[in-house]
Amino acid sequence: MIELGGNIKLINFEEIEPTLLIVVKKIVGIYTKKISSKFSDFKSIEVTLENKTSNLVKVRVECGDIKESESRDKNLFFALDGALGAILNQ
Repeated sequence: MIELGGNIKLINFEEIEPTLLIVVKKIVGIYTKKISSKFSDFKSIEVTLENKTSNLVKVRVECGDIKESESRDKNLFFALDGALGAILNQ
């Protein structure tokens, strides 16, 4: 598990290439800022890479209640965008 600050956790991202991890951190950071602005009671976010071969990404946000989403794409960045964007649209 990789922790970014106190409220962002990346799970199962330890084995991806370091250059990809930098972009993942940027994407998650940008979306976390948007999510925390939208939900005033934002507490934490967990982004999990469930399946590395098919890039299944699951997102769990704690903000008063629990919001969850998932996305799968052959491109990891598109999968992240889909899962995190779905949280914003809830």
